[in-house]
Amino acid sequence: MKIIPPKPFTFEAGKRAVLLLHGFTGNTNDVKRLGRYLTDRNYTVHAPLYKGHGVDPKTLIQTNPTEWWDSVIEGYDTLHSLGYEEIAVAGVSLGGIFSLKLGVERPTKAIVTMSAPAIAKSPESLQQRIVEYAINYKKLAGTYNPTEDHPERVADLVQMPSLDYLQGMINDTSNKLDTIQAPVHILRGLQDDDYYCESADLIYSAVKSRIKSVKTFINSGHILTLGQERDLVFEEVYRFFEGLKWKE
Repeated sequence: MKIIPPKPFTFEAGKRAVLLLHGFTGNTNDVKRLGRYLTDRNYTVHAPLYKGHGVDPKTLIQTNPTEWWDSVIEGYDTLHSLGYEEIAVAGVSLGGIFSLKLGVERPTKAIVTMSAPAIAKSPESLQQRIVEYAINYKKLAGTYNPTEDHPERVADLVQMPSLDYLQGMINDTSNKLDTIQAPVHILRGLQDDDYYCESADLIYSAVKSRIKSVKTFINSGHILTLGQERDLVFEEVYRFFEGLKWKE
């Protein structure tokens, strides 16, 4: 079976712009429904695809977090080049911490984080995500062999050397959260790992934004934009952005 790789997308509508960021080992399909929802309500949205994501795992492990971050900056610059001066950002998981990093480094109208990591996590747990990605990719491609493709063997084939650097990037961003003053809305799923729920508390405590809030979705797991409460998540993101004072 041939896998059609996901692509970046831009949906132009109104004068308000939102950058949408997917997670580690995810892709733009994770935020496309949210993008459509916002566009239908007169927001322009753009979602970059991080380098190496959405394709075969051997390509992914040859990229590094700096290149993924470059994809985020390119996405921000895409909206800026289209004439949008005020750019809000919303991201899932790694996209959430990238959203906060953007708030540290670039003028940002507002930030929505969803299941963002903000506490030290072992590279081993990140490596496990790569293994899961590789196995799922094989299943989608129709090349999965349950006898040969057991996690231990796959792990040997998809070692990613840059995961220590990724964790360092997360830690560095967490240490700079007190420089953020843009409005911040933090979303989390109660069915997610405790690590992400605790990260939400850390983010809320650390940012110095005058406007900041936390919303918990009781029946949701990690990827809030794909979970059973996704429609409520979409509405929550929209209402937060609607409550801001935008230039007209």
